[in-house]
Amino acid sequence: MKSLNVIIPYLKENILFIITGLLCLVIVDFIQLFIPRIIKWTVDDIAAYQIDLHSLFRYALYIVVSALLIGIFRYIWRRCLLGMSRRVEEGLRNRLFEHIQTLSASYFGEMKTGDLMAHATNDIMHIRMAAGMGIVALTDALVLGTAAIGFMAYINGALTFFVLIPMPFLIFGTRFFSKQMHHRYGDVQSVFADLTETVREHFAGIRTIKACNMEKDAASKVAAVSKKYIGKNLALIRIVGSFFPMMVFFSSLSLAIVLYVGGKKTIVFDLTPGDFVAFISYMGLLAWPMMAAGWVINLIQRGKASIDRIDKIFKTEPEIKDIQKAKAVNSLSENILIKNVSFSYKAGSQEILSNININLENGKILGIAGPPGSGKSTLLNLVPRLFDVSNGIISLDGNDIRSIKIRNLRSMISFVPQEPFIFSGTIRENICFGDRGNNDSELIKAATEASIYNTIKLLPDGFETLVGEKGVILSGGQKQRIALARAFICKKPILLLDDPISQVDVETGNSIINQIRKKAGRTSIMIVSHRLSAVSFADQIITIEKGLITQSGTHSELMKNDNFYAAAYRLQALEEELNAF
Repeated sequence: MKSLNVIIPYLKENILFIITGLLCLVIVDFIQLFIPRIIKWTVDDIAAYQIDLHSLFRYALYIVVSALLIGIFRYIWRRCLLGMSRRVEEGLRNRLFEHIQTLSASYFGEMKTGDLMAHATNDIMHIRMAAGMGIVALTDALVLGTAAIGFMAYINGALTFFVLIPMPFLIFGTRFFSKQMHHRYGDVQSVFADLTETVREHFAGIRTIKACNMEKDAASKVAAVSKKYIGKNLALIRIVGSFFPMMVFFSSLSLAIVLYVGGKKTIVFDLTPGDFVAFISYMGLLAWPMMAAGWVINLIQRGKASIDRIDKIFKTEPEIKDIQKAKAVNSLSENILIKNVSFSYKAGSQEILSNININLENGKILGIAGPPGSGKSTLLNLVPRLFDVSNGIISLDGNDIRSIKIRNLRSMISFVPQEPFIFSGTIRENICFGDRGNNDSELIKAATEASIYNTIKLLPDGFETLVGEKGVILSGGQKQRIALARAFICKKPILLLDDPISQVDVETGNSIINQIRKKAGRTSIMIVSHRLSAVSFADQIITIEKGLITQSGTHSELMKNDNFYAAAYRLQALEEELNAF
């Protein structure tokens, strides 16, 4: 039950709405309880031939006024209680998104996007229903049910006793079915997450699916997960489908008892016709609380299963977070020191990097070369603490980056990853993503430095061109250059570039590299590149092979040896010469 603490703060925030809504709901319930009394008076007067048109009109007017009051107060409680549930939904969704953003990169490597989408949509919807209509149904079950039984007992205690005989069976059945529903709701939600992820993945890869003519295979995979989802829902329906008929059966059994026993009492004048009709009316009012009890259990079990899943995420702590006495460092004046650094993605697993030592002075350029899978990109990811080192330290001006506040550390870094992500807005929004305060001149300058400005000018809407989901209208090279412009416009003291010219031609690549070289002196730059001409001008070049630094020096120094760098550089130079013809 501790997981219920997830929604308690939002209930406290909306306590006035809850109190107002519950008060109006109780008023509605008591007005409903008053109507059978009016019916009793009417029937008794008619049976005794003691009513005239004026009295009949007065009773009818009582019912009309009651209906009007019910309508007014019902609007208020729906506005307050259901509005409150929407505020709970909003608060939970915002909190969930904010919390997920604090989690470390390793979490997203293990968690499916479909699971997170299911949490943010389906789970929160069920919590909203439990918080809104769940409270309504529970209140009705308690207030209307208790009051209806009280009025029935007032009319005839013995008859009320007979009516309540099926209640213990109802309580026992409810406890049994509620446990089954909780488990099966959890199963349904889990498979729903799998279905969401499968559909998302196939839509995201639709171009690959079409290119490989795999539509039927993709449809089969979605159909298989969908069938599993339907199976879990049918298993749940079997429980819910048994539960509600049980509720109806016991309600009908109580009504049958009333008709037989109450009818006998009316025949022998132990009960007036008006009391008999009023008693049946209260039985009708009691039927809703009995059904509401079943419905509220249904809602609460769904909500509880969803709360458990949401609470599990909230209890997930980020692996990378600020230490208690983290410092606010906002500048780099001396160096970036990487000392005896080793890294593995999981404790006890094979090391991706081993004993890495680098000293990059402020304003200098470090080139990083090596074969695919050697750990180059991983090294760059360690600097902004997307992952933390397993051993050793990375320091800025002598400050271990783990002692610097994460926001301050990352505010000093412009990072272009190997696979840059383009958002679905405009080109302007994508370039200015890291700094919304840029003017047009800065935007044009960054786009020019990234060799993308001439391309943007040819587009009908220029910087206001919508690029679509993941930049669908852009080529790979255009996406890469927009990501470079995003990094250039921020003017940070540290620039990390992971294979920044891999998807552009040689001429464009050389133009970009010339712009990068101009930034040296005021910016410390680390460049990973398979195209070695992109790092040949660096102040220092290292070669990483199998997680180890195997070579270090300037371009001219490394070319004297017949190792990886020299062999790869000569081969690439030969390829460029051949491609020139």
